[in-house]
This record gives sequence, structure tokens and C-alpha cells, in this order.
Amino acid sequence: MSNLFYNAAPQETRIAAPQKAARQYPAHKPKTVYLFGTCVVDLFFPEAGMDAIHLLEREGINVDFPQDQSCCGQPAYTSGYTEQAREVARTQVELFKGGWPVIVTSGSCAGMFREHYPDLFKDEPEMLAKVQELADRTYELTEFLLHVCQVQLTDQGEPLQIALHTSCSARREMNTHLHARALIGQLEHVERVEHDHESECCGFGGTFSVRMPDISGAMVADKTQALQASGAQQVVSADCGCLLNINGAFDKQNIPLAGQHIASFLWQRTQSKQEPST
Repeated sequence: MSNLFYNAAPQETRIAAPQKAARQYPAHKPKTVYLFGTCVVDLFFPEAGMDAIHLLEREGINVDFPQDQSCCGQPAYTSGYTEQAREVARTQVELFKGGWPVIVTSGSCAGMFREHYPDLFKDEPEMLAKVQELADRTYELTEFLLHVCQVQLTDQGEPLQIALHTSCSARREMNTHLHARALIGQLEHVERVEHDHESECCGFGGTFSVRMPDISGAMVADKTQALQASGAQQVVSADCGCLLNINGAFDKQNIPLAGQHIASFLWQRTQSKQEPST
């Protein structure tokens, strides 16, 4: 299926796929936001969560991080454990009350909040209203920096070629690749290089990589080899699940590349000499 048309239909009778209405962004930055760090960031990439906080605080925004937050429920949901996913979702919804925007360091987790929580509770009117309200104030980090904060980044680093990887669900549900491209495009000394398989899944897919290891391994091999062939000196992504998979494959194949979360990349590239490094 293409992005615009169902290919199975004859040329003269193709039906355009439904298009989402453009999101309306607030005219002013909020004073306070919540940060949903995601379980993968919390366990494996804590520096990405801290750097996301640094980026938001530099915009004059207070950041609240509820300590009881956990997984968004996506692994259970995509594995068919609907009731368990609902249980996780109820807990998260209760933690993020109060109307502040919720900033998420992963496009796939933000997509879970915005796209799939309403589906989980479509038969529970009271809960549906709560999750829809949460969905309406949920933003992926790069989306929020670009469209709400309207950041203007000043590059402080040396010339660098990077390749961008965006998770397939983040690309599909949150347009994260477009937001990341726009922010990276503000960095004067950074060149983003194209690579084959850019829009394809890295093979992680949460439990997919466990259930289908041979297929997953073949997919990440294609991905990492394409990244190496691009000539990029570094890989940047907004999704740490993908980074776990891609970095692990780099190590296994002895490919001298490493992936970094975009929050850390942007923070490190744009610090002035007066700003702390951590």
C-alpha cells in the first residue's frame, strides 16, 4: 500500500486513504510539562532522559517527572494482551493529570498514548474521555521542540555527517522523521546523509525480535549495512528500542558506528561554553 492510494484498485478508481487533520499547536510555550521517559530510556539510556530535560529547561520550561511512571503498555498491546495493556494504561493516565503537556522521548510510545489508548478504552466512555484528553496534550520530544517551543539551534560542534533512523511506528503515527530532520537541518555543521532502507523497520519490534529472531536479525543486518554504506560518521534516532537493536548489531558485525538518541545529540551539539555538560 502506498502512502496515498490503495494500490490494489485500478488506476481510474483508486480511493485516497483517509488523511489526518493537521495538528493545531499552542501559540505559546507552557510554563511546565510532564516528561514521560519510557522504560527503555529509564533502564538503558538515562542520559537521553536527562538531556531531554536539559533541552526543555533551556527553553524556560519546568519539567515534572512522575517517579511512578513505567511502561506505556505497548508490548502488551501489540502482543494481544489487551487487558494487561489497559491495566498499565490506567496507571499512566492517573499519573499525568493536571493539563500539562506530556513530552515523550519516543515516537512509538507517544503514538501509544495518542493513537492506541483511545482504542483500548473505546467501550468505556468515562475512561475514553480521560485518555482522549491525555492524547490531545501528548507530544513526541522533537515535535514539541520544533512546533511548540519553535527552537532555534546554534551548532557548536565540528563538521559531522550523520544518518537518521526513525522507528517505523514513530514515522507512521507521529511523523517523527520530519521533526528530527527539521531540527538537524538547523545545525550548520551537520550533514544528514540518506541511506537505503531508511523507511524500513530495524527488526526490533519489541517482542517480534524474540519471537522471530532469524527474520529480525536479517532486517537489522540490512539496516546496519545500509547505514555503514551511507558513509555517515554517526547514527541518530529518536527511539531507544531501535538504538538497542541497531547498536547491538553494529557491535556484533564489528561496524565502527554507534547510534545516539537525538536528545543527547542535540544537547551536545548546541551547548555554549557557559552551559554544564551534564
